Amino acid sequence: MTSWTRICRVDDIPVLGSRRVARAAGVDVAVFRNDQDQVFALLDRCPHKGGPLSQGIVFGTSVACPLHNWTIGLDDGCAKAPDEGCTPRFAVHVEAGEVYLDAVELASLSIDVQAPVAGPARRVLPIAPAA
Repeated sequence: MTSWTRICRVDDIPVLGSRRVARAAGVDVAVFRNDQDQVFALLDRCPHKGGPLSQGIVFGTSVACPLHNWTIGLDDGCAKAPDEGCTPRFAVHVEAGEVYLDAVELASLSIDVQAPVAGPARRVLPIAPAA
């Protein structure tokens, strides 16, 4: 039996937009709403270079990654051809205008995935000894 966790109201998610759900461990979850009021949830990490999908443009049942414009299916988390790769999808339940995510998935799905580090902070340089 699934245990659902209330996340927000559907109206709290902008049409053709998203909200992020913070987790105790792992990368946040992005909850999306399209122009048909369908709600989807994916790990907030593009399978290409780890871009934040929550900052992408939602269209139909897809989101465009803000880094390299990969198109990711909101219903399955998979990149559209010719690109390849998938990001984990989370079960969503909408009832009476309220959005719920599976509590077990929130606590366990892809918690070992780390957020990418971009820019100069990517490399850790050793501290040079004082002369």
